[in-house]
Amino acid sequence: MNNIFSILLILFLCPYLSVFLLAQEEEKPKYEMKTYQMVFLYKGENRNQDSLEVEKIQAGHMANIQRLADEGKLIVAGPFLDDKDLRGIFIFDSESEVEVKALVETDPAIIAGRLRYEIHPWMTAKGTCFR
Repeated sequence: MNNIFSILLILFLCPYLSVFLLAQEEEKPKYEMKTYQMVFLYKGENRNQDSLEVEKIQAGHMANIQRLADEGKLIVAGPFLDDKDLRGIFIFDSESEVEVKALVETDPAIIAGRLRYEIHPWMTAKGTCFR
């Protein structure tokens, strides 16, 4: 009888023991830093376009943002809501300032001089998302 009780106890505890042992073996995720390129967009020197031209430039600016996002290069873009010289930001998934400079310079608002930019390398945890 004692033997049967021992067998039942082992059979009952085996699933719990295996789950415990597997949990001990799981590797914790690594905390890795990654370099991105943050671009600050400022008011440019050429802001005297008429309203139709501004609308055309803005449409091109938004289409360019969408294209860069679709290519997986641009991961964050958005304007600042106060009406100051600093107008918005881009964050690119790239470690190369040269690559980002070439990408930013395809923007119609940069080309028209409505916006100017500064690029800054920026680090954060790999896989970080905003919530």
